[in-house]
Amino acid sequence: MSDTETFKFETEVQQLLHLMIHSLYSDKEIFLRELISNSSDAADRLRFAALTDKGLFEDDSELAIKIGVDEKNKTITVSDNGIGMTRDEVIENIGTIARSGTKEFVEALSGDQVKDANLIGQFGVGFYSVFMVADKVVMTTRKAGLPAEEGVRWESDGSGNYTVDKLVKKNRGTDVTLWLRKDQKDFLDAHRLRSIVNKYSDHVSLPIQMPNLIDDNARKEKTPTEEDWETVNKGLALWTRNKKDISAEEYQNFYTTVSYDPEPPLAVIHNRVEGKLEYTILLFVPAKAPFDLWDRDRRHGVKLYVRRIFIMDDAQHLMPAYLRFVRGVVDSADLPLNVSREFLQKNKDIENIRSGAVKKLLAELKRLSNKEPEKYQTFWDQFGRVFKEGVIEDVDNRTAIARLLRFASTKQDDAKQVVSLEDYTNRMPAKQKAIYYLTADSYSAAKQSPHLEVFRKNDIEVLLLSDPIDEWVVNHLTEFNDKPLKSVAKGALDLDEIDQGAQPHTAEELDPVLKRFKEILKQEVKDVRVSRRLTDSPACLVADENDIGANLERILESVGQAAPKHKPILEINPNHPLINGLDPDSQEFKDWVHVLFDQAALSEGAHLKEPAVYVRRVNQLLSQRTVS
Repeated sequence: MSDTETFKFETEVQQLLHLMIHSLYSDKEIFLRELISNSSDAADRLRFAALTDKGLFEDDSELAIKIGVDEKNKTITVSDNGIGMTRDEVIENIGTIARSGTKEFVEALSGDQVKDANLIGQFGVGFYSVFMVADKVVMTTRKAGLPAEEGVRWESDGSGNYTVDKLVKKNRGTDVTLWLRKDQKDFLDAHRLRSIVNKYSDHVSLPIQMPNLIDDNARKEKTPTEEDWETVNKGLALWTRNKKDISAEEYQNFYTTVSYDPEPPLAVIHNRVEGKLEYTILLFVPAKAPFDLWDRDRRHGVKLYVRRIFIMDDAQHLMPAYLRFVRGVVDSADLPLNVSREFLQKNKDIENIRSGAVKKLLAELKRLSNKEPEKYQTFWDQFGRVFKEGVIEDVDNRTAIARLLRFASTKQDDAKQVVSLEDYTNRMPAKQKAIYYLTADSYSAAKQSPHLEVFRKNDIEVLLLSDPIDEWVVNHLTEFNDKPLKSVAKGALDLDEIDQGAQPHTAEELDPVLKRFKEILKQEVKDVRVSRRLTDSPACLVADENDIGANLERILESVGQAAPKHKPILEINPNHPLINGLDPDSQEFKDWVHVLFDQAALSEGAHLKEPAVYVRRVNQLLSQRTVS
């Protein structure tokens, strides 16, 4: 009875295979980069597993990747002696989307061949790129530590099915053999394969080996043997070299290796720390946000090495969540090789490495903001909303982070034009004591808010905060440069400092109006008072000084969290014709009060509880005015 089983690729994998086979991508040479990357990962995993089980190495052979070419059979074989896979792991890793991210990849495709090809590595679907150049692929593998009889053979032509069979495999690791399509035979050229290795994988720390090149005359007399393999990559971990000796192109190539991003990074931070604690960091700030930026639990930006031995991917303890977009490596000379995630949580050295790496990153971002503002603007556009989380999470660096924040402002024309808190405080009038801000659910809502009227009249700048995270930012960042941050929509503002011409409105004739407002709205508001904020609008709602604002309340409710219930304060503008024309003894006064309250709520983005009632009242009042 045959042990061969035939399986069907999942739907999303079939979609991807169809794209690969039908030549969606022009940059087909990336297939070799992806196979080398998989082999390198397999070697790293073997090293780590062998820290607790030396027997997994099985022999004394050097960990390496080999690339062989068979011109007669038109095949390329990429081999490694890494960790290998079991039968179940082969099916799980290659046949389904459980580990590959294929579904997300297909959803992210844009139709742009170059951009879509660059997504291959980012989404972990690199193995499938082999079908860009091959019409048949065979993979043989055996998990380290298992007997030779536990080898696995996987085969597919990319048409929708694959077979899995048992085989005897003497050596641990994985061999992937590609039968090249007729139009892809130029990949049999050893010179071209070497150039691809040099382009994409020169900094892989594992030796990448190919048969020695033999000149054309000698080729007729000699065929390369197993002893004729030579290393074709530098194989030296880039971060161990002196940064003065590393070119921008080498940094770029290494960045592409760790991030699969073909664009140059915005910033490179390469630093070696010596002393009581010795470690090296090589970190990159991307120029474009990764697809999973908003997934706080998906952390795979920084790899941890100990004395150049790979220990762990997804080393989240080396980088806080608000810097989860950073890519790179940290290599420690002092940590033990048997590092566990529990160890990372409690180790003081890890805390010091993390602290040092974060400070270096923030210093580089500060340099960008001062010396290369266009680059910093790109950073802010891509990562600003995530970076703001640092104000909440990173108390030790809150001041440094605050100096890097950017906000829209009433001094600017649109949401893309942003200002720093430093710029704001530098141009504050001497009489202004606070940094004023307004939170809203959109830039447009903030810019049109009636709360800004008195500030516009007196040419006082107000920061316009429309990201949901901003509500938490201002709750944690209460001052900057000894200036308190003050919401223009909360509390009773002391405007004497900015509105010298304004006089408190305490006219006795308003008392009957205020009293009737309070009686009618006693279930909806905490208080009704004369406003000094308003110059054009008849009314607005404000939160009491220690209550949460309406915008935060709406945000919490939108994510299913119970928000503390606080009644707002209604402020009315005694200089507005509508207010001046109100007669508290008239029959329509009650309708006017409710309409003004509802309009104040609408102006700050609230949803009316009874919109039909509001419309009826407005229509009735308009009809009365028309008749009169």
